[in-house]
Amino acid sequence: MYQFEIWAPLATKMAVKINDTVRPLQGPDQGGWWRLEAHDAAHGSDYGYFVNDEEQCYPDPRSLSQPNGVHGLSRVYEHSRFNWNDAKFRPSPLASAIIYELHIGTFTPQGTLDAAINRLDYLAEFGVTHIELMPVASFAGNYGWGYDGVALFAVHHPYGGPDALKRFVNAAHERDLSVLLDVVYNHFGPVGNYTGKFGPYVTDLHHTPWGGAVNFEDGGSLQVRRFFCDNALMWLQDFHLDGLRLDAVHAFVDRSAIHFLEQLATETETLSAALGRRLVLIAESDLNDPRVVTPREASGFGFDAQWSDDFHHALFAVLSREPAGGYYADFGTLAQLAKALEQTFVYDGVFSQYRNRMHGRPTGNLPQHHFLGYIQNHDQIGNRAIGDRLTETVGFERAKIAAAVVLMSPFVPMIFQGEEWAASSPFQYFADHDDPEMAKLVSEGRKQEFSAFGWDPVSIPDPESYETFERSRLNWDEVTYGQHAEMRAWYRDLIQLRRSTPALNDGEPRHTRVSHDQQRGWFCMERGDVALHCNLGETEYLFSVPNDAVVVLSSKGSLSVENGAVDLPPDTVAIVKGIGTAAYGSRVTY
Repeated sequence: MYQFEIWAPLATKMAVKINDTVRPLQGPDQGGWWRLEAHDAAHGSDYGYFVNDEEQCYPDPRSLSQPNGVHGLSRVYEHSRFNWNDAKFRPSPLASAIIYELHIGTFTPQGTLDAAINRLDYLAEFGVTHIELMPVASFAGNYGWGYDGVALFAVHHPYGGPDALKRFVNAAHERDLSVLLDVVYNHFGPVGNYTGKFGPYVTDLHHTPWGGAVNFEDGGSLQVRRFFCDNALMWLQDFHLDGLRLDAVHAFVDRSAIHFLEQLATETETLSAALGRRLVLIAESDLNDPRVVTPREASGFGFDAQWSDDFHHALFAVLSREPAGGYYADFGTLAQLAKALEQTFVYDGVFSQYRNRMHGRPTGNLPQHHFLGYIQNHDQIGNRAIGDRLTETVGFERAKIAAAVVLMSPFVPMIFQGEEWAASSPFQYFADHDDPEMAKLVSEGRKQEFSAFGWDPVSIPDPESYETFERSRLNWDEVTYGQHAEMRAWYRDLIQLRRSTPALNDGEPRHTRVSHDQQRGWFCMERGDVALHCNLGETEYLFSVPNDAVVVLSSKGSLSVENGAVDLPPDTVAIVKGIGTAAYGSRVTY
């Protein structure tokens, strides 16, 4: 027996098609729910809903399986049928994490979750502790980034479906790897979203870049909020995921006394206690508002961490030789990079020229482990016109500098797939919309967007082309040779240094100090008994160190301390250990 139930307050008549049989649903109750107990339905049964007298049969918004795509019938799926063997697994603390963001479709030649399992040993041996999967919820077409999902409870079938995700998580846990999942609760994709047939999931009272806003505060929002909270709890409980990353929470419009983010954090904490394992929530936020990661007892939303774009932008802008455009126009000085490293937000209540307004507020006493630091991620590569990676943009030596700053920073470091070996494959924006008109609009819109910045439209990859997707696949054959192997060894050494050095795991505020000289192009970051010296200038930079200090890593080979000084060539970073601090964060003069 299986109970079909669906929230459809907008409907006056509902029926369910189970395999080849159509039956009326009972309802609605006062909450807008329709139900039916079916004795001939079980795991594997296909079903869909008829709304009012429409001829089309719609998939279930809460469908757990969409084997025939987002327009096809849903399939009954029972979570209890999977056999787990990860009962003894306990995730590493987020504060000590090395996060690796990956896209299942391009991570391996096969582009499936099962194929990705074969690369888990590589990640574990390399030093990764947490894998962050880009969205896997079902979306229109066979390939895409996943941020246009419409069947949010179903794992994208070309990736392998729900059992494949469970196999992946199970295998990761066997290797002591935690798994985080990127989820999208700020909009539905433009193709295959049928939620509007059933209820007010979206409201026109507010507008976002994707149209109407998700209904977190208007009439009917109780069940809409329940929909998204239940989705989050499903991933954490039924798929054994260790945490979620919420996409673009700045696009949420919620003036409720209890914000949706706070509700989700509360329910996640309750589930964590019930399961007896630590669950984490990470936000992508453009608000520069510390309330996102402030504990709920201190009147915050209670998220564990958020992405730190200010740090990325500040670091990229001092490394790049490109003209500063878009949001990079707000960055470009070593003073801003120093502020990001010391105070997290560069824009913490100061005027932003790009936004033409005041932006952000200070993070106060929040530990910097509440923030993720990175120089590459899917957005910062894929939202460039041709998806070129950092080595193409700033050069090999400066990419090594970027890696050192990220992995020695007070933030939780995150690496994007292939970054660690300077992958030659770009990561371009690609989609596979099965609606021809939508595909045309996406292709034309992409060309218009970048043509306005002076790009030749012919050089801009067509996001709807299979070749664009194929071009973005990682080439694993290049890992072991040339500069790719050199970069991988550099990342490995940096990770090992971070994991073995207490000062580099200290995220307390005001324990990181940065000195710099914009004119000469050098800066120094000090963290306890470790100092990172970087020369971005055009001439050598001579700095002094105590006689007992040691250069433990240098991006251009071996550097030695001679007469208490080190001579640093241009475009070089060196990490010095043993600079004689008595306590983390104390200022060293030498």
